[in-house]
Amino acid sequence: MTIDEQTQRDAIARAGDRVRALSLSLGRKPTACVVTFGCQMNARDSEKLAGILEESGFSIIDDEDADFLIYNTCTVRENADKRLFGRLGAVGARKKEKPWSRLAVCGCMMQEELHVDRLKKSYPFVDLIFGTHNLFTFPSLLDAVLAPENAGNMIVDVWDRTDRILEHLPSKRKYPFKSGVNIMFGCDNFCTYCIVPYVRGRERSRRSADILDEVRRLADDGVREVMLLGQNVNSYGKNVPAGEEAAYGSFPELLAGVAEIPGIRRVRFMTSHPKDLSDELVETIRSHDNIARHLHLPLQSGSDRILKRMNRGYDSAGYLALCERIKARVPDIALTTDIIIGFPGETPEDVDATIDVVRSVRFRNAFTFLYSRRSGTPAAGFADQVPKETAQEGFDRLLRTVQEIAAEETKKQEGSVGEVLVESVNENDARLVTGRLSDNQLVHFPGDETLIGQFVRVKLCEAKGFYYIGQRVQGSDAVH
Repeated sequence: MTIDEQTQRDAIARAGDRVRALSLSLGRKPTACVVTFGCQMNARDSEKLAGILEESGFSIIDDEDADFLIYNTCTVRENADKRLFGRLGAVGARKKEKPWSRLAVCGCMMQEELHVDRLKKSYPFVDLIFGTHNLFTFPSLLDAVLAPENAGNMIVDVWDRTDRILEHLPSKRKYPFKSGVNIMFGCDNFCTYCIVPYVRGRERSRRSADILDEVRRLADDGVREVMLLGQNVNSYGKNVPAGEEAAYGSFPELLAGVAEIPGIRRVRFMTSHPKDLSDELVETIRSHDNIARHLHLPLQSGSDRILKRMNRGYDSAGYLALCERIKARVPDIALTTDIIIGFPGETPEDVDATIDVVRSVRFRNAFTFLYSRRSGTPAAGFADQVPKETAQEGFDRLLRTVQEIAAEETKKQEGSVGEVLVESVNENDARLVTGRLSDNQLVHFPGDETLIGQFVRVKLCEAKGFYYIGQRVQGSDAVH
C-alpha cells in the first residue's frame, strides 16, 4: 500500500519553518550529518534521510559535530552495535555545549527492543529513535523533534511491521552519476542465522511503473549507473495483492525495462538468492550489454548439512549446477559470493566442503564472515555453537583459498582493455583515480577529478589480487 505523499510534503514544510527559526537564532544555516552503518539498503535509506533534511533547510555535511546528527544503524554486520555505542558518549558531551542540537538513531538495530531499552537507560540525550518500517514518517518525526516543547524529551517511534511504501521521497545522492534504486523491501526467506526478516519485515515490492519512472528521472539528472536493490531481487513481484500482478511483473522483466531506458549505461543489482534465480534472468543478462557482468550469489556454505540447518533451500550440487548454467550462457560474468564460517555444528569437514565449492566455482571475490550470533534468530538458540578458535582456523583456511583463486582469476584479464566508470580520486595516491569495470573489479589508473563520473577505456596493466593498476587508452573518447 502506498501512502499519501502530500501528508509528508506538509510535514517537510512544517519542519522547514522550524529550521528557518533555528537559522535565525544561530545566525547561520544549521548543519546535518547522516552516518551509515551496514549495507547498500541502509546507504539508500540514508540518502533519503539526507534528502529530507536538506529539503527542510539543513546544510548536509560529513561531520558528526553537526547540529542534527543521525546514526542509521545495522544489526547484521558484526560489531555494528559496538561501533554505535562507542560513538554515543562523545556525542553526549558535545550536546551539552550545543543545547539546540539534535541526535537521532534509526535503522535495523532500533527494531530490536534490547537496543532501544539500552538507549533509554544509558543514553537519555538521544532525541529521536525510529526503525526501518517507518522511515517514510521521518518528515513528521523531524517536525516533532525540532519543536521547542520537545527539547530534552526522547521521542521513540518504532513499528513492529508495515505494508506501506512511500514514493518520491526527497533524496540526496552520494554520487551524481550513479544511484541505488529500491525495488522491494523486506525478506521472506528466514535463514536461521539472519535477523533481516525481523528488522526489515516481510517482502513488499514497488510497482514496476514507479521504479521505471524513478530510473528515467535519474537518467535525466545525469545518472549513468543504477543498482537495483532488494534483500532478494529474485522474489520481486511475488506475494503482491491478488489481481495486481500485472503492475509488478517479474524481476527479469523489470531488469530488461531498466536496461532499455535511454541514458543508463550500466545496470547492477543485488542480491540474488540461489534458490530461485531463473534461466530467464540469466538470458536477460546475456541479451543486454549494459547489464553488469557481475553476479553476487551468496553461497554461505558448501556443506549440504549446514545449508539445511541454515534453511537456504538448495544444496551444493544445485548451486554448482546453477553456476555452470550461468557461466555457459554468460562466459564473461564474474561471480562473487558470501560465506559464513563457524555456523553452529560446523566441522572441519564442512569447511572442506565449502572450500571444494569455492575451488569449483572460482569466485572473483568472496566476502567471508565468522558466524555472529544474533539474538532472536533460530541459530542463536542452537546448542552446538562452534568455539571461536575452531571457527577462526576454518576461516583462515577459507580466506587463503579465496585470495589465491581471486588472484589467479584477476590475472587472466591482465593486458586486456575494459570500460571503467570513474568514481573518485584514489584515497592513497592523488595522482590516480579509481573506478569499476562491468564485472565490479576495481581499477586504479593515472587521472584527475575531471574524469569522475565518466566511462573511460583503460588497459589493465597489472593485476593486484582484487584490483588492477591500469593506464587510460590514449585517443579513446570518454563517455559522459
